[in-house]
Amino acid sequence: MFVSDERSAIDWISDFLRKRPSTYQEIHPEFMAQLGAGWKKHEEKPELSALLEDNFLRFDGNGDVPSQIHSYLSTNFKDLRGLEKEDPRLKAKAKDRWYVPDPNKAKDLEQKRERSLLKEFEAYKTANKRQLKESRLEVLRAGFKTAWAAKDYNTIIGIAEKLPDETLQEDEKLLLWYDQALTRTEADA
Repeated sequence: MFVSDERSAIDWISDFLRKRPSTYQEIHPEFMAQLGAGWKKHEEKPELSALLEDNFLRFDGNGDVPSQIHSYLSTNFKDLRGLEKEDPRLKAKAKDRWYVPDPNKAKDLEQKRERSLLKEFEAYKTANKRQLKESRLEVLRAGFKTAWAAKDYNTIIGIAEKLPDETLQEDEKLLLWYDQALTRTEADA
């Protein structure tokens, strides 16, 4: 998988963790090897820790070991086979491992992520043009989507005018929201 922006980075981490729930120390070198020359120059590179916090779950050692981690450990470590999810040896090995959330809990995680993205989008609103040479597409998409739903077309136009031209031109969603916001504000004038 080719990592070129935040979305593809999240997809890569998700694929990695589905195969083997891992600690930060195990993920980091693999992740850094994926970040390369293909990264879009106008998009800010997010920190691995931030991507993990916003998109995945970490087992803290309390409660039963999540089934995603239990299945990986019992398959790949002979001494952990056949242990119950509450076994202290299994818990010790599972502690601090990141994993892909259960689809039933992903909705909560997505809401957490959206709140975080919109908080960062608020900072984009107050930034001047020179401060937005680098931006996160995921933040822009979440902010434009929310502004569109609230019929706040001026926010979309204002942020778009602060961005480098290639940021809008290279993302169809952003360009669509921007063009439609321009059309709506002209129609209202």
